[in-house]
Amino acid sequence: MAGPRTITIVLVHGAFAESLSNWKPVLGLLLAKGYKVVAAANPLRGVSSDAAYVSSFLNTIDGPIILVGHSYGGAVITNAATGNQSVKALVYVAAFAPDTGESVATLLRRFPGSSVEANTAAPILLADGSRDLYFQPDKFREQYAADLPETETKLLALTQRPMAERAMTEVSNVAAWKAIPSWFIFGTRDNSIPANLLAFMAERAGSKKTVTIEGASHAVMMSHADAVVELVEQAAAAVGDDGVTATPNGGLRHHTLEHLFEALGGRSQHPHVASWHDPDVLPWSLHVGSSGVKRTGCAQPEFFGS
Repeated sequence: MAGPRTITIVLVHGAFAESLSNWKPVLGLLLAKGYKVVAAANPLRGVSSDAAYVSSFLNTIDGPIILVGHSYGGAVITNAATGNQSVKALVYVAAFAPDTGESVATLLRRFPGSSVEANTAAPILLADGSRDLYFQPDKFREQYAADLPETETKLLALTQRPMAERAMTEVSNVAAWKAIPSWFIFGTRDNSIPANLLAFMAERAGSKKTVTIEGASHAVMMSHADAVVELVEQAAAAVGDDGVTATPNGGLRHHTLEHLFEALGGRSQHPHVASWHDPDVLPWSLHVGSSGVKRTGCAQPEFFGS
């Protein structure tokens, strides 16, 4: 396993935000653990130009990279990582993972449940004819971070960074998750990207592990930074000393409910949010919540336990 000093973790924020507000709790935890970490600026102008900017930034980094994206930042890393041999893992934090030809807008229309359109303020018309988008400040907490203190979300609402409308509608040219191993984490009360859409993208990408956090909002990296860092560390652990991402040897090969509970609980310091998905073993994901173990990725979610 490559050690913390040999890996660089690059964090890419999403729309309506910037690096410090998005990643401060995660940055603090990763730095305390000895990782090299940087939060890259995301211009929020469009998928192709934003990905080109992040890709250029990645080219300045020596050694293996774990690339982490939140929200729209997921679409950016999906494009920015392609062709970069240093990127060994992708971690999607409540993030879009588009396929070739898909946009953020088309993905949001694929599953019901997002209130992004309803809570977006009137667009700001720019001199070149393009338009910038913001959330309505009084709807920001409900939309983005309902599990954070209101004093904090008021500041976030007042310091939003605009997202160009083009960033919503521009399609992805590539899908790096087809070649680079991925990990996913998201909350069940995400009002920006519906949980069923997030689960669909994780399964489609062949997520090595998918973690769902009961009741967490779109700002899961702020409200549950410890769980996000744990998943990032697991992705880092899959990167070998030679910088090659290892293929899990064991996987989840238990077949009884008791063994599933044991495996889930043993894999995480957060058994109430533990989840497992190994596409080489199971074509669906498991996660633990207050109602027991839920299996997703099938036609209808199946619940086990009481």
